[in-house]
Amino acid sequence: MEVHRHTFDAVIVGAGGAGLRAAIETAGKCRTAVISKLYPTRSHTGAAQGGMCAALANVEEDSWEWHTFDTVKGGDYLVDQPAAEIMCREAVDAVIELEHFGLPFNRTPEGKIDQRRFGGHTRNHGEAPVKRACYAADRTGHMILQTLYQQCVARGVAFFDEFQVLDVAFVDGDPHNGVAGVIAHELATGDLHVFECAAALFATGGFGRIFKVSSNAHTLTGDGPGLLWRRQVPLEDMEFFQFHPTGINKLGILLSEAARGEGGILRNEGGERFMERYAPTVKDLAPRDMVSRAMLTEIREGRGAGPDKDFLYLDLTHLPASQIDEKLPDIADFVRTYQGIEPKTDLIPIQPTAHYAMGGIPTNVSAEVILDADETVAPGLYAAGECACVSVHGANRLGTNSLLDIVVFGRRGGAAMATYVKDRQPPGLAAGVEQPIKATIEALLGGAGTERVADIRSELQAEMTLNASVFRTDESLRSVGATIDRLKERYTSISVTDQSRRFNYELSEALELGYLLDVAQALVAAALARTESRGGHFRDDHPLRDDANWLRHSLAYRQPDGSIRLDYKPVTMGPYIPMERKY
Repeated sequence: MEVHRHTFDAVIVGAGGAGLRAAIETAGKCRTAVISKLYPTRSHTGAAQGGMCAALANVEEDSWEWHTFDTVKGGDYLVDQPAAEIMCREAVDAVIELEHFGLPFNRTPEGKIDQRRFGGHTRNHGEAPVKRACYAADRTGHMILQTLYQQCVARGVAFFDEFQVLDVAFVDGDPHNGVAGVIAHELATGDLHVFECAAALFATGGFGRIFKVSSNAHTLTGDGPGLLWRRQVPLEDMEFFQFHPTGINKLGILLSEAARGEGGILRNEGGERFMERYAPTVKDLAPRDMVSRAMLTEIREGRGAGPDKDFLYLDLTHLPASQIDEKLPDIADFVRTYQGIEPKTDLIPIQPTAHYAMGGIPTNVSAEVILDADETVAPGLYAAGECACVSVHGANRLGTNSLLDIVVFGRRGGAAMATYVKDRQPPGLAAGVEQPIKATIEALLGGAGTERVADIRSELQAEMTLNASVFRTDESLRSVGATIDRLKERYTSISVTDQSRRFNYELSEALELGYLLDVAQALVAAALARTESRGGHFRDDHPLRDDANWLRHSLAYRQPDGSIRLDYKPVTMGPYIPMERKY
């Protein structure tokens, strides 16, 4: 295994929407490397379908203040309101900038960017639904990813594709002292690459693969949060995980909320439009956490469909065929391909699917990583996108705010990083900084363990789905916590049967499994401690929101012995006072 060395001013880890937008901001200002374990246009941003929200008011009256209110209310008031104000105020310029970059948004008859309804988007602080989501059919994320990548290529950004970052080095091993570099494994050769730098931005996406049924790509394994957690960086609000209501039954492949934005209806076995009972004003376009709980309540109470009564239906049959073809082409193709039915004439079997992590690496509005409740900044360390927690999503992300988040805070992080490195040189790396990762890889390839990666991963996903998903209790969380402890012990005895060096995906999956176990452990610990229900965290044994005790963010720290210490920091409030969430 050879070791190669590189020197840059800044390194961006991850080439999805957040990483690419950050790279555009640093291009021409400093020497930047973008490192991705995928070819950039395979990043998971491309799977986002429905839209990117901004109060353009092209179709209906709207304002960024209403957008902010919906974001705060949708996040069950755990949102840091100044951060949400920044995101919603900058949304309009962000959409127009993407249009100028060449993104082919759908158009109104007048030639303006078209907009449609989406879950939790309202006018006049909850009065009625509003059309706020800017979209490119149901391929909006794909279009954003392609557009940003083209802009990076035009600017000469340096890419290291199919390099898996496995470690980060800090000055004297302490994140308080500044970034010194990152260590990556090149999939094509099996070699290690050491990137010396003065700053690093992590944009590695989510970790939905801790669950069995997920809309997330198989590569979303929590690499960024996991490796930083091992290096003394806390993780914030890990207990909050969003389940999207409309995943393809059994598979979890996403059927965008855009289907309901275009008029699709959720129905139970009896054909009833059941969301009228749970959210009488916005019905099927209530926030995702509420819709997913309503769906599983219907199933729990015996109104599910199928022989096992374990799924519900998405009904598009009343929509004009031309509307489905024009506005929902990918969704229609997914249904035909994976379910063998025709969405224009058949009801679509669906179930909630693990979709989005509200928690992650704690940051401020400049995407600088913070290390404690006092907002101490880790010099030169940044994070943006789903792997980060600003927190603009609070306890439950509003639909279409994810694509907005990656563009707004990717830009802010890139700008802050370019300024930070302007008058700095990389601090230098200690000799042998790559040795721990080299030893880990050699041990996996040369070990005589008896445990299989796939077996441990499957058990983790099944237990997390059963005991730590939409509904949770003290008993279920303690059960899955004990399971994770056992699985981490078994992980020390895993074997990799493929001994090759080139494109050894079994080795990659073994390394990713370690991150999955770590982030799952952090999620369960934070969920067990939070004895209330809020947003994507619902406790059957504590079904009410408790603002007096729990209007605060969790911070999970990994201790040297592997145990977890929890700390908390207050939510940054603003003009919107917590009230009961009704839709």
